Amino acid sequence: MSLVVFGSLARDEWTSQSDLDWGLLIDSQAHPEHLKVAQTIAKLFKENELGKDPGPNGVFGNMIFSHELVHQVGGENDTNSNTTRRLLLLLESTPIGTVDAYNRVVRAILERYFETDTNLLTPDQSRYRVPRFLLNDIVRFWRTMAVDFASKQRERPSGGWALRNIKLRMSRKLIFVAGLLTCFSCYLKGLPILQNDPEKSTGVLIEHLNGYVNKAPLQILADALLVYDVRRETVLALFNSYDAFLECLDNDDQRGHLEKLSFENSNSDTVFQHMGEIGHQFQQGLDNIFFRDSEDLQQLIQKYGIF
Repeated sequence: MSLVVFGSLARDEWTSQSDLDWGLLIDSQAHPEHLKVAQTIAKLFKENELGKDPGPNGVFGNMIFSHELVHQVGGENDTNSNTTRRLLLLLESTPIGTVDAYNRVVRAILERYFETDTNLLTPDQSRYRVPRFLLNDIVRFWRTMAVDFASKQRERPSGGWALRNIKLRMSRKLIFVAGLLTCFSCYLKGLPILQNDPEKSTGVLIEHLNGYVNKAPLQILADALLVYDVRRETVLALFNSYDAFLECLDNDDQRGHLEKLSFENSNSDTVFQHMGEIGHQFQQGLDNIFFRDSEDLQQLIQKYGIF
């Protein structure tokens, strides 16, 4: 077993009002003791007031079994909860304490994305391709988050819409961007080519991607801004806007206001409108990265980001 945290704590963006999203990752046969351990963890977190409880949908705050994460990728049995846990395990997770189960499951998930890929190199054999299976799952996850936002607006009309809207524009979008940059790095990073050994080539990609699992999304973004020589104006737009977003989440009055704000009143609300402008600034920075500042990323987003 490994205790794993997700969300703002795993992204190194913890604020005073953050939820504590966690899961007890289990990589073994089911045992009655597993539930007792999960219940003890939940009790300790609550008694010590370590963040707000996980969301009400049950995705976090309980046991997570490795079998579904590895074997149910796509198809009818790959539920929203399973997809969320699998992708967030790769894109924003941190183990606390014993890491053996965590490391095994992460590697097994990455191996799952490559097990049927027999053509890892570009036609000229000069570099690795962008891993389409993994990329498509990341894109699907981003679209699922966007669709679920609309669904929650209907299911939870009493409140929380404005805060979820801002998070979708900022932190949720950042996760997606980090996933894109991770996949694109397989093509752009100049990894060692092993033309006649597909198994070792797969190992090269898995080791490379595994290194990204241990980085926070903001770090992945910052590394890309340096590697692809992005303009200073773009860097400032991205990090100034994201800093303002985190500042808002750490402000009890503003966060509480957004949690209670309804969709009907959002157009005339100064706090929400200001945060909307912050979201536009962040999006403008992303547009510059992928469509203006870097020719490499521009070509990749055109080829892989749509079709």
